[in-house]
Amino acid sequence: MQIDTKNPVMVTGATGYVAGWIVKKLLDAGLTVHAPVRDPGNVAKVQHLIDIAAASSGDIRFFQADLLSDGSYADAMQGCSVVFHTASPFTLNVKDAQTELIDPAVKGTRNVLDQAEKTSSVKRVVLTSSCAAMYTDAIDCASAPNGALNEDVWNTTASLEYQPYSYSKTLAEQEAWKIAGATTQWDLVVVNPSFVIGPALNKAPTSETFRLVKQLGDGNMKAGAPRFGIGAVDVRDLAEAHIAAAFMPEANGRNIISAQNTNLLEMGLALQDKYGADYPLPKRALPKWLVWLVGPFSGISRTTVTRNVNVEWKADNSKGRRELGLEYRPLKATMEDMFDQMIKDGVFQ
Repeated sequence: MQIDTKNPVMVTGATGYVAGWIVKKLLDAGLTVHAPVRDPGNVAKVQHLIDIAAASSGDIRFFQADLLSDGSYADAMQGCSVVFHTASPFTLNVKDAQTELIDPAVKGTRNVLDQAEKTSSVKRVVLTSSCAAMYTDAIDCASAPNGALNEDVWNTTASLEYQPYSYSKTLAEQEAWKIAGATTQWDLVVVNPSFVIGPALNKAPTSETFRLVKQLGDGNMKAGAPRFGIGAVDVRDLAEAHIAAAFMPEANGRNIISAQNTNLLEMGLALQDKYGADYPLPKRALPKWLVWLVGPFSGISRTTVTRNVNVEWKADNSKGRRELGLEYRPLKATMEDMFDQMIKDGVFQ
């Protein structure tokens, strides 16, 4: 794959978990990265990116921008050939889904893509969407073609009231395709990852991923973990998928990026060999009836338990393997790398 390093590229949400690895791979390839952030002067937020740039052959420039402020990406996007739009909230505990999830996801996408239309240098936009734009609950996979999600499947079961995060990703991606369909200046390639796991580049990641893995290791699930069906992908492999989506001319459409069809218990068991003697990791499955009974006390609705626990999650990742040339790390290696980093960062102290 040839990577054109003549023109800069822009990455929204550059300080985020996934975006950080995208930025690192771009910098290591010798590109100049434009990173629009809320406060370029907040050293605590951007220092890890400055350090990565210093150790690479590339360069990084920070710009002030706000996801919901029209025109705020104009300076950052100037001269860029590729725009990576990764910025979108990933939080499950919200009080006002419209304000905290839907508006930033949809209006933010519209803002970035409208600016791309006004910036003549932009030739491709890579959108970080999600498999959540294809399904809400694992049980939805059974009604997909051949019982597995593919790139033609859209989420029709999420709503503002039920699983609003999935709803936000669905609406944002639909908005992106609507805008892309009206332009000939740039093309859109969408990356649809499953649950993202693996080490972070900054020491205080805010992704929901780390909260969940912390619960696997801090004793919260010592009695057992539910077989809650999900897909999983290493954040480093996901970053590679973004690079391929940006620079392979033939990259197109939606692309499921998922390494494993797995579940929460399997993720915990993947850590047993290396860490089981020292950490209270789950060793067995919690019965579904028990999860259903206590779920609401942990913020998990009984509807969610019914539709996901002991339900197999399945997706067809063949398009990404075939067209983007992707290879995936095994679950065990990813989980061990992530857990090791969390230990070093003092998460379990």
